[in-house]
Amino acid sequence: MRIDHARLFALIKKETLQIIRDPSSIAIAIGLPVVLLFIFGYGVSLDAKHVPVGVVADNPGAETADFVSGLRQSEYFEPIGFGSMAEAQEALMKGDVNSVIWMKSDFGRKIRGNGASIGVFVNGVDANTARLIEGYLTGVWGQWLKRRAVMSFGTDAGQGAVLESRIWFNPDVRSRNYLVPGLIAVIMTLTGALLTAMVVAREWERGTMEALMSTPVTIGEILAGKVIPYFVLGMGGMGLSVVMAVYLFNVPFHGSYIVLFIASSLYLLAALGMGLLISTFARSQFVAGQVAIIATYLPAFILSGFIFDIRSMPLPIRILTHVIPARYFVSILQTVFSAGDVYPVILSNTMALIVIASFFMGIVAIKSKKRLR
Repeated sequence: MRIDHARLFALIKKETLQIIRDPSSIAIAIGLPVVLLFIFGYGVSLDAKHVPVGVVADNPGAETADFVSGLRQSEYFEPIGFGSMAEAQEALMKGDVNSVIWMKSDFGRKIRGNGASIGVFVNGVDANTARLIEGYLTGVWGQWLKRRAVMSFGTDAGQGAVLESRIWFNPDVRSRNYLVPGLIAVIMTLTGALLTAMVVAREWERGTMEALMSTPVTIGEILAGKVIPYFVLGMGGMGLSVVMAVYLFNVPFHGSYIVLFIASSLYLLAALGMGLLISTFARSQFVAGQVAIIATYLPAFILSGFIFDIRSMPLPIRILTHVIPARYFVSILQTVFSAGDVYPVILSNTMALIVIASFFMGIVAIKSKKRLR
């Protein structure tokens, strides 16, 4: 397909001026990413920290006070004392506390004989938070017992093995380091698919596309004139997102910026292809926006592994995720940010993005004709 470079440059200039003059395009491409990053960077957290925990000690003493002190030293809990289990259970039912720890009247006597136990009641409405609280409490209890054994006997209660855990790739265990890189895929989906679909549909609504069709430009020049400006705009939004992630939210970046650029380019081409494909069928802004949200944004948010672990999904849903391009891009983003250039992961997901981007761009080239109907 022959492309006249002068006409292509004119189309790119025309599209660029249209973007500059349209506040909504700038808002979606630049403003919305900033808002989303601030919300997820500061407002959304999967970490369970400073959890209010009710504490009931039937017979307060040095041992119960020492254990509560251990709770206070943990960043995960904020212990609140109650005089009886009835009061603590009422607070748990009202949602004032997320868990209740019950130390019975014989706690002090039994702890000296290594036979004590504590009762833990956890609000299980939010199953994920309940599991986190249970795990954190188990850890605090184990550390407290270990510390008492060392203070009392000078050894770790005679244990022959000591567990030393190492957390790879996210040693601070911050959900922000996991969420913010994945959010870049959602942001680029908005810029690539949603914005492109709505802008092209708007041209059909305003009649400017018909005027463009009456000129000598070819369909290849029209498509290239649409793709190139929004590709630059999308990569600009990606660059802004990476800068905010690394320097504002202190998300570590261990990989190569070249790898990130290549992967982002491929994903953006796939997103642009989806947006152009939607615009070939939906020539109304409202319809194009609704279809783009349902077909691209929601899958990128829910089925990409951005928040929800794909391996925990039912088998039919896991199979469905293989056709979601954001799945592969999120995997690359989380790898280059947290682990570095792990090429077995990067190459396999990059090949998937190449196939998907080629598929959508190919379908757009086939379906796009220089005609009014």
